[in-house]
Amino acid sequence: MDLTRAAMRGLVLGTVAGFLYVASRRTVGEPPRLIQWDRARAIARGMVRRDQGAAVIAMGTADEYRAMVRRSEDVIGQYLNQTLPLPLSNVETFDRFQWIDANISSFQKLFEPLESMNRDALRNATIGTHFFGEINQVVLSGQLGLLLGYLARRVLGQYDTALLGKEPVTTGRLYFVEPNIATSEQRLRLDGRQFRMWIALHETTHAYEFEAHPWLRDYMNDLLGQYFDSVGRDLGRFAVGPGGMAGIAQRVWQNLPRTQTAIELFMTDEQKDIFQKLQALMCLLEGYSNHVMDVVGEGLLDTYPLMKKRFEARNEQRPFGDRLFTRLTGLDLKMEQYRLGERFVNSLVRQVGIDCFNRIWEGPSNLPTLAEIYEPERWLSRTGVG
Repeated sequence: MDLTRAAMRGLVLGTVAGFLYVASRRTVGEPPRLIQWDRARAIARGMVRRDQGAAVIAMGTADEYRAMVRRSEDVIGQYLNQTLPLPLSNVETFDRFQWIDANISSFQKLFEPLESMNRDALRNATIGTHFFGEINQVVLSGQLGLLLGYLARRVLGQYDTALLGKEPVTTGRLYFVEPNIATSEQRLRLDGRQFRMWIALHETTHAYEFEAHPWLRDYMNDLLGQYFDSVGRDLGRFAVGPGGMAGIAQRVWQNLPRTQTAIELFMTDEQKDIFQKLQALMCLLEGYSNHVMDVVGEGLLDTYPLMKKRFEARNEQRPFGDRLFTRLTGLDLKMEQYRLGERFVNSLVRQVGIDCFNRIWEGPSNLPTLAEIYEPERWLSRTGVG
């Protein structure tokens, strides 16, 4: 039997059966949500459940991390000649389940504008469009669950700035995923206390970026708001089942010759412009944090050169499955942000010093474009810094 033809026949029959099922049950009702959050959580938790035996967190660990964050605040402030408006008080030590739950909560807030737009776009749509919405929900929920499950076994620390949250924010939240940190410490044969201090330096620098410059959170929120507004207009335009798919396919075809990343294939010119601004900002944030971590860490931690060498070697020697997953999910963009951003910041600090370079945080007009991330001299020429 021709397995390809059999598979296609099964797909068609399954689609028809699914359509008839949906048609029989959905004549009136609320449109499907983009993400079924309980499903995403269940998938993510299922991926880490077998590792939960290693998730016991020793008594006093949270207090140790809080002390490291306080120490990091002091030494980072000395290097940057800055102080935080408020001390960092939201410091949490998580197991993998807790990290998943915290990020599900954050993602729900981040996706709410899109969910609202999706509901508006599909409210008066046909039954067929509802059906495609349900397929989309299954796919997106599965993708998000897989992504969170993958990251829950690898993320060491995180600064959560609660973007697009409705509640007033005083300081962001710092998360340390102790099972992952303990596993990395053992695999790389590192000094446990110095390794944890290194992670605390990196995440505390992210806190400095946002909390010493409050406009930055508003700027990111504004960019995200613009992006979601544009996507919302797309949802209304393409909420017509197969016809919408044809429109998306045409856009992908037009973008193919002039697109660097797979995710941009599906974007309008407006969305790509916003996306590239966010990419440039993320490169700066990650590069700046790595720069500060390197400078402060080298003077503070005896084993810093060894930690950096072994950690970089680990990233370069990732197995094929890991590399493929990061490529498919777009996480390879995150790796590129570290590399490009670190090169940008290090190059400019060598030329003008950290005090002059910190003018980059004076306002949105001083932030680099993506082209300037690749060519730091262009940023110097445009801003006149130094």
